[in-house]
Formats: sequence, C-alpha cells, structure tokens
Amino acid sequence: MVGMARNWIVKQLLLGEFRSYRDVCGKALWVAIKFSLVAYCLNLGAHFLMYGLDLLPYSLGEALIVATVLTPPITFILAVGSYMAVGFAIHDLGVSRAELERLSRTDMLSGLANRRAFQDAFDTCELEKTMVVFDIDRFKTINDTHGHSKGDAAIAEVAAILTAVFGDRSLCARIGGEEFAVFSSDIPFAEFAALAEIARVRVSRLQISADAGAFGVTVSGGIARVRAKQKFGESFSRADTALYAAKTGGRDRIAFSFPADDKAGGAEPAMPEEENQRDLISQ
Repeated sequence: MVGMARNWIVKQLLLGEFRSYRDVCGKALWVAIKFSLVAYCLNLGAHFLMYGLDLLPYSLGEALIVATVLTPPITFILAVGSYMAVGFAIHDLGVSRAELERLSRTDMLSGLANRRAFQDAFDTCELEKTMVVFDIDRFKTINDTHGHSKGDAAIAEVAAILTAVFGDRSLCARIGGEEFAVFSSDIPFAEFAALAEIARVRVSRLQISADAGAFGVTVSGGIARVRAKQKFGESFSRADTALYAAKTGGRDRIAFSFPADDKAGGAEPAMPEEENQRDLISQ
C-alpha cells in the first residue's frame, strides 16, 4: 500500500517536458485538483480517527466544516503555485536548450547549417546521395580589396542563392571560410547537377556594392556521387578533389567525381538545354 502511494506521488511530480506555458497551466490545475482531493480525504480521515479516540477538542460537525472550507482551497492554491513555478522554469530551460542546440548547429553569418550539423546529417543518411562543395573564387582578393565586411556580404549572398536554388530537399551548409556544401538523397543526380550549375550561374550574376565600386562574385564547385552508406570523409574528399579540378581548370565552373565502381565512368550528366537553363536561372 505504501509502495503504491509512493509511486502515485512520484508519478504526479514527474513534470516531463512542456511544449508551452498553456501545457504547464493545464497540468498544474489537474495535479492541484488531485492533491486537493487527497489532502481533503486525509484531513477527514484524521478527524474521524481523533473523534473515535475521543481526542477531538471540538465537535465533529465543526471539524468537518473547517476541513471542508479550508483544506481544498489552501491545498489547491499551494499546489498550483508550486507546480506552475517549477513547470515554467522547466519549460524555459527546455526552450533555451533547444535554442542553444540550434545555435550550436548553425553558422551565424550565413544562416546555414555548420560543418558539424552537415556531417552528422550526411552520415545519418545511408541512402544514395549527391554532394557538391562550392568555394568562392579569389575570396582573399575580395577581402583585401573591399574589406572583410564585403567578404561577409558575399558569403551571405551566396548562402541565400544556394538555399533558394536547392530548396527543402537538400541540406545547405557553410563548412568553413568561403566554402559551402550541399547534399541531397531526394534529388536525382542529373537534376542535382543541373541545380548546382544554376546556382553557379546565379552567383556569377551577383553584384555587391562597395566603396570602390560594385564587384562580382563567382564560385567553383565539385560534385561527388555518393553510394549508400558512404560516410562524409570519403565523399567530401572526392568532392574536394573535383573542386580542385574546377579551380585549376579556370574557376567559375563545376567538375565531377564518381565512385570507382560507377558504371557511368567519368561521364558528366547532361545539363539542361540552354533555353530551359535560362528559364530556371531566372526563376
């Protein structure tokens, strides 16, 4: 009996997590009602016991009136206040923890996922997927010529284009400095490659205002086709190798890397027709 009572009390005091202040208030009211009833029953039982032992200093009727008038409301107020105070604190801590977790996985400058979040998501996804690594061309020259604030502006503009082009079916990240990465398991390889080309062209049309006059930005990219269950390290290495080929090939272009056992060999996917590509880029 004692064990059952203890387990019931513990169950009532387990606050758990609250999605909103409304959840806290609702649970506080329900718990307070139950505790008020329990306290009222215990009070009545104590008075009947004292009456039976002839220890009650006043009449049983008066005792029951006092118990009925005072015990439930006092217990209810104390229970609601205590539960809500603790519940609000737990809710705020939960919100703060979720926000801290989000911030720890977000790049503040670009608003994209950071390298840690990208790598965790990539390694968690065991499906076939495609990764592209972009790098802003001659980024040091931008910083040296126009200042770091304009370099930051270029990073933010490129991030916005990647987000707009690849959409919700991909994860976009800034993985360091002027380097970005995107992967998707939902977009077919040829479509993903076409989107990467569209993003490259949109970036090449950027004009960022500066004191010395507006300047343009270009990116180079390396695309890797990734087999199921291949991890970030190997996949990124191949995409980075393709990126290096794009850089040495003249910049402002995209190169490809395929798995060694890919029957397609080194063939690049067909890009959209010029007219269709112009339509997609202008969207």
